Amino acid sequence: METVSISKDALEFLKKLSANNNRDWFQEHKKEFKTHEKEVKDFYLTLMERMRLHDELDKFKMFRIYRDVRFSKDKTPYKTHYAGSFSRAGKALRGGYYARIKPGETFIATGFWDPNKEDLFRIRKELETNASEFRQVIGAKKLKGVWGDLTGDELKTAPKGFDKEHPDIDLIRKKQFIFVRNFTDKEVLSSDFLSKVDDSFQAIRPYFDLMSDILTTNLNGESLLR
Repeated sequence: METVSISKDALEFLKKLSANNNRDWFQEHKKEFKTHEKEVKDFYLTLMERMRLHDELDKFKMFRIYRDVRFSKDKTPYKTHYAGSFSRAGKALRGGYYARIKPGETFIATGFWDPNKEDLFRIRKELETNASEFRQVIGAKKLKGVWGDLTGDELKTAPKGFDKEHPDIDLIRKKQFIFVRNFTDKEVLSSDFLSKVDDSFQAIRPYFDLMSDILTTNLNGESLLR
């Protein structure tokens, strides 16, 4: 299967944009940006082809370079990174993938970063009932070796209706259930970067399988899918 790499020029463009984050400079260099944007999009689309060998994906989204500055104190008009996300297909498959490329700050992320209130409550009730399988999956040697520890925003105390003394309160109070893996610029520019990202996403599958099962059933194990 075809291998696509990220070029040094694509990273260097972001460095120059960071130092010249204004409309005049960007317009002068827009043609160069479009070249790099296409290169990075090709990388993402090739990655999607690889991922479809081990998961069912619905769609890919590459985020625009333009920042929404309406409610931000930072009024710089452009993002200084490339980013894309991949959605899993169908109601039965939960979780998502994200990849951001930025000089010195490249990372990939996966999991559940904005669960709706129904999903969040269902996850918490599952953990309240029995968190042993969840801990086993996130603590597995292969997954942990690639992704490290589960992360994400969390409450300072127990959510309403949950016991703050519960033995699994460290999990129950989470608002996000995500994993993040960082990459150096040297890794990003290497010929096997795409394979490393694909392997990382493949390693998260046991977690997605468990979470998909939780989020498509009730506490009695009965399917919620119609």
